[in-house]
Amino acid sequence: MGKSYIGEFEELVLTIVAILQEEAYGNAIVTEIKSKVGREVNLSAVHVTLYRLEDKGYVKSDMGGATNERGGRRKRIFTITNAGLAILKDMKESRMDLWKLIPQLNFG
Repeated sequence: MGKSYIGEFEELVLTIVAILQEEAYGNAIVTEIKSKVGREVNLSAVHVTLYRLEDKGYVKSDMGGATNERGGRRKRIFTITNAGLAILKDMKESRMDLWKLIPQLNFG
């Protein structure tokens, strides 16, 4: 089987899931992307991406408890899997290998 790849937005969402840990749910991910990256993203796009990452085995989800501030509704909490951590590590290493080849960046 060949090496797996994920797209730029998938990588961004997966990275934020890893950062947020047990607080990784749709709205929190949107907020964190805006805060950390300065990028406006659509909640629907984040949800579609989370479900795609779940289908690929890079995240798993469970329903959190109901809260009063959500009108008794439960949140779907996402957590990164070992496969998700592995793909992030592989992508980082591949990028670093390429970035080291750019003379103007001079990583030393």
